[in-house]
Amino acid sequence: MIHTINPQLLRNRVQEAFLEDGILSQATQQFQPRTGQTDMALAVADVISKGGSLVVEAGTGVGKTFAYLVPALLSGERVLLSTATKALQDQLFARDIPRLIAAFHLPIRLALLKGRSNYLCTHRMQMARQDATLPDRHLVRMLAKVETWALTTQTGDLAELPGLDERSALIPWITSNRENCLGSQCPAFKNCHVNNARRDALAADIVVINHHLFFADLAVRESGMAELLPSVRVVVFDEAHQLNETGVNFLGQQLSTSQLLDLTRDLLATGLQLARGFADWQGLASALELSARDLRLLGGQRNASTKIKWTEPTPEGIATNAWQHALEVVYQAADNIAQSLETVVEVAPDFLRLQERMVDVMQRVSLFAEACDSQTVRWLDVSASQMRLMQAPLDIADTVRERLLKQSAPKSWIFTSATLGDEPTLRWFTEPCGLESAQVLRVESPFDYPSQAAVYVPRDIVRPNDPAHSAQVARLASGAVRVLGGKTLVLTTTLRALRAIGDAMKQQLDGSGIEVLMQGEWPKRELMARFQDATPEQGGCVLVASATFWEGFDVPGDALQLVIIDKLPFPPPNDPIVEARGKRLEAQGRSPFNDFFVPEAVIALKQGAGRLIRRETDRGVLVVCDNRLATTGYGKRLLAAMPNMRQLDSQEELHEALQAL
Repeated sequence: MIHTINPQLLRNRVQEAFLEDGILSQATQQFQPRTGQTDMALAVADVISKGGSLVVEAGTGVGKTFAYLVPALLSGERVLLSTATKALQDQLFARDIPRLIAAFHLPIRLALLKGRSNYLCTHRMQMARQDATLPDRHLVRMLAKVETWALTTQTGDLAELPGLDERSALIPWITSNRENCLGSQCPAFKNCHVNNARRDALAADIVVINHHLFFADLAVRESGMAELLPSVRVVVFDEAHQLNETGVNFLGQQLSTSQLLDLTRDLLATGLQLARGFADWQGLASALELSARDLRLLGGQRNASTKIKWTEPTPEGIATNAWQHALEVVYQAADNIAQSLETVVEVAPDFLRLQERMVDVMQRVSLFAEACDSQTVRWLDVSASQMRLMQAPLDIADTVRERLLKQSAPKSWIFTSATLGDEPTLRWFTEPCGLESAQVLRVESPFDYPSQAAVYVPRDIVRPNDPAHSAQVARLASGAVRVLGGKTLVLTTTLRALRAIGDAMKQQLDGSGIEVLMQGEWPKRELMARFQDATPEQGGCVLVASATFWEGFDVPGDALQLVIIDKLPFPPPNDPIVEARGKRLEAQGRSPFNDFFVPEAVIALKQGAGRLIRRETDRGVLVVCDNRLATTGYGKRLLAAMPNMRQLDSQEELHEALQAL
C-alpha cells in the first residue's frame, strides 16, 4: 500500500499533472489544459485530504474522469470507484486507470468487481448440462461454447465470451444469484469466479464497481463489500445522476412470479438429480408454479409493462378476497416445500439453500399481506410474462446520511456527473441523496456551443399528446436525414413512439440507401457499432431509440451530427413513485411541477442533448419536436439549462444548417 502524501504536496502534484507539458500530455494525445478540469481535480484533491463530501457537475468535455482519477491515484489512498454503466466500468478498468498508472509509474493494484450475474457459475453450468429441460437446441449449442470457454477463462466474466448476447436466455442457467448461490458449501467453491473477483478486490488499491453492486451490498450484504468498504478511504461515484434511482430499486423489497417459477425449476432439477424418490418433487413444484401463475392472472392481460397503484390494502382494480387468497396459496405452497426440504437438507447443500429461499418467499408474502409503511411506496409491475410486487423508499437520503456519511472511519465521498440540476445548489441531486451539507462545484463545458451546435424547435408541430405527433416527427426526421445522409439519432420518450416513428421512417426512407436501425432489433452494443461504422458511401444510417440510449451513447466525430428528440422528457405523472414524491412535496407546501417534474425533465433533456457534441471538433444540430420548449415559461427554463447552442427559427434555417454540415 502506498503512503498518503500531505495535502499541499498532493495539490502541487495534481496541478503539475494538468500543465501543458505535464504528465497527462504524455499519457494521452488528446490532452489539452482546461481550467475547469484543473479546478475540479484540485477540489477532489482537497476533499481527499480533508475528508467530507464533494458534489461536482462537470459539463461534457471537461474531462471529469481524469479530474478525479489523477488526485485519487496520487493520494496513495485505497479508492472505490462506482459507475452507473458496465461500459464506463470496463473503460475505467481496461483503459483509463492502467494508462495513468503507467504514466505516473505507480505501484497500484487494480481490480474489477461486477455483480454475480456477470460471472460464470461452474456448478450451475454443470447442473444445466444434466438438465433435460433446456428450452431449445440453440441454448444447448451455446452451452457447449460456454463449456469450451470455461476451460481457459481466468476471470469467468461473461463479457469476454464472444457471441453471448447479454439478453440470452442461457444466462440464468449458467450464473448464480443471491438466492441460489451455495456459498462455501458449493462443490465448485474452490475455483469460484465470483469469490476470486472478491478476493482480488480485497487485495487491491483501486476497485472499480457499479452502483447496482454498491446498493445490493448495502441492502443485503451480498457482494463482499461489507469487508471492502471499511478499508476504503475514498469513494467516487461517477454518473452520479443515476444514484438515487438505483438505490431506491435496491433498498426496497420485491417478490416476482418469475422468481417463484425459477424456484420451481431449481427445486425440480435438484430434487430429481440428487434426491429422487425422497419427496413428490413434481407435485410440490407444480403447486408453487400454479400459485405463481394464478397470482399473475390477477394482473389481467398486458402486452407492455404496466405499473398498478397500490395505496390501499389491495392493488387497484383487484378484488380484495381474490388477492388475499392468491397470496395465501403462494405462502402455503412455499411452506409445504420448506417442510419437505427439511427431510433432505443433509443430502446436499443445494437443498439447504432451497429451503432458505422458500423461507424468504414466505417472509416476503407476509410483508406484502400487511399495510405499507408510510415512508415507502408500493405498487405492482405487471408485464405479459410476470408480476412483481414492489415496495421502495421515496429516496436514498436517510440511507446515505445514516449508513455512509456517519461511518466512524473518516472518508472522502465524491459524486460527479455531467448533469446534476439546473440551479446553483444542485438541489435536484443533493436533496434525495442526503447531501445537503456537501460542498458543491459546477464546472462549465469548454465547448464553444454557439459555433459548434444549433437547436431547432418546430413551432408548427402538433402537441405531443396529439395522435398525429409521431407521424409529424417521423416526416421531419426523414426529411432531415435525407439532407444529411444518415448520421442521425432519434430519441423517443416512450416505446410506443419509438415503434411508430421507427416504422414510419423505414417506409419513408425505403429505397434511399439509408439504413434505419431501431432499438430492440439488436443488442445495444451491436446497434452502437453498426451506427458508428456506417459510411456515407454505404448510404448512411439513422438509429431510433429510447430509454438507455439517452445516455452512454458516445459517438464523437462526423458519424453523429443530428439528434432529434420527440418531446420533453417529463416523468410519467401516474407512475406510483412519481405520484408519491409529488404528494410529499405538496405536503411540504412546495410545487411538484416546479420542484420535481421540471428538474427531472432538465436532467433527461441535458443527457439526450449531450449525445450531440462529444469533443471540440464536433458539429451538429439538435431538434426538439415539442413547441412547449419555445412557448411556455417552464420551456424557457428548460432551454436555459441546456448548452448555449445558437437557435434556428425556421425549417429553411434547419435545412441550411444541415447542408452546411
